[in-house]
Amino acid sequence: MRWLGGRESDNVDDRRGSSGGGMLVGGGIGTVVVAIIVMLLGGDPSEILNQTAPSQATSQQAPAGPQADDDAALFTSRVLASTEDVWTKLFAEQGSQYPKPTLVMFRGATSSGCGTAQQAMGPFYCPLDQKVYIDLSFYDELARRFNAPGDFAMAYVIAHEIGHHVQKQMGIMEKTDQLRQQMSKRDYNRVSVRLELQADFFAGVWAHHAQGQSLALNDSDVESALTAANAIGDDKIQEETQGRVVPDAFTHGTSAQRVYWFKKGLKTGDLSQGDTFNSREDSNL
Repeated sequence: MRWLGGRESDNVDDRRGSSGGGMLVGGGIGTVVVAIIVMLLGGDPSEILNQTAPSQATSQQAPAGPQADDDAALFTSRVLASTEDVWTKLFAEQGSQYPKPTLVMFRGATSSGCGTAQQAMGPFYCPLDQKVYIDLSFYDELARRFNAPGDFAMAYVIAHEIGHHVQKQMGIMEKTDQLRQQMSKRDYNRVSVRLELQADFFAGVWAHHAQGQSLALNDSDVESALTAANAIGDDKIQEETQGRVVPDAFTHGTSAQRVYWFKKGLKTGDLSQGDTFNSREDSNL
């Protein structure tokens, strides 16, 4: 993955140097639940995070002096800037304005509009404050635990979370939240799967439009992103963690589905082809 200019975003809230990191007051999240979020990645954490106590305010002052993960921070800021350029253009083509989200970098834990963000949760989008949260050590986890190294694998993860922000702006999240109140947990899981697959599709759409503009991709770059998408499918994670696959408990889609929708977005770049809720073209995957 090679940058073509690669400007940095102005919408980064760098909390890596914050003292205490906004640790939770009065309790925390069960380790089993946290582990599930870590492995699944990228979902809406508000349902679980809102069960925690309010967190302390966190300083938003940027860390002083060089940091060990400064290269990762610079990379993340550049990816965010690229998503801003692409989605601003795509929204303008639809006659609307793209509200740029803030990306929060932190270490260990920090406060969010959805509760306390913790390192173990992996990157996530909080629809309540419309911010993306990421502990940059996740990049090491992506390479080590999920065997998905490479810059474009990391960029895919960020683009997926930005995809949720796009869904928020399009009113898609509001509609799915309304369905949550009307459905059983099993039925809503199916809706959640479709929401996540669309975020994968939007990540592919970003890459399609960014190619040749803010970045240059080759086959190995694309393969690294596909490896990441494949590694975090529900079926693969369930098989590795509990030795069996339970489709009714899926919330993000199978590995094959996640790869399919990312590839479709990457190939077409066409928002009109990303209705994962009504399409069943991936049903046999």
